Amino acid sequence: MKVLLKLLVLPLVALSLATGCNDKGKQKPEANRPRPARAPSVVVVPDQVKGKWKAVQIRVADKNAHLKKVYTLNIGSDFKLPGSDLTLKVETFLPHFVMEGTTLTSQSNDLVNPAAQLVIRENGKEIYKGWLFSLYPTAHAYQHPQYGFTLVDYMPAS
Repeated sequence: MKVLLKLLVLPLVALSLATGCNDKGKQKPEANRPRPARAPSVVVVPDQVKGKWKAVQIRVADKNAHLKKVYTLNIGSDFKLPGSDLTLKVETFLPHFVMEGTTLTSQSNDLVNPAAQLVIRENGKEIYKGWLFSLYPTAHAYQHPQYGFTLVDYMPAS
């Protein structure tokens, strides 16, 4: 009787163990579902800010030469970084940067949270588009192998 019981129970135990092993590598069905696409951010420059700022100053740190230099970049204009293949462009300056859902805007024209949207191109190819924050210089900082960029000052339009 014990032998008969072993012959019946052992295959059932082996089958349940084998089935359990097959589930270990499987992901839950939720993990395979595509995630919904995130809505792109929209930059809105309010009328109270439009045309009120002409330039920003960005400190560029050359990590290889251990040098830092401040450059004035006119908003909306290309700036060729001397001695490099980089072109910088400040697309937008928001003196009181806020994020409202997917909208990036300025709550006022006061320098509460200054931010500049910077585009960096290398040999004409865009390698970075993001924001520099003067109060939070390391937030979302672009990691270039040779250069570091920091927003340091802002120039109002005359």
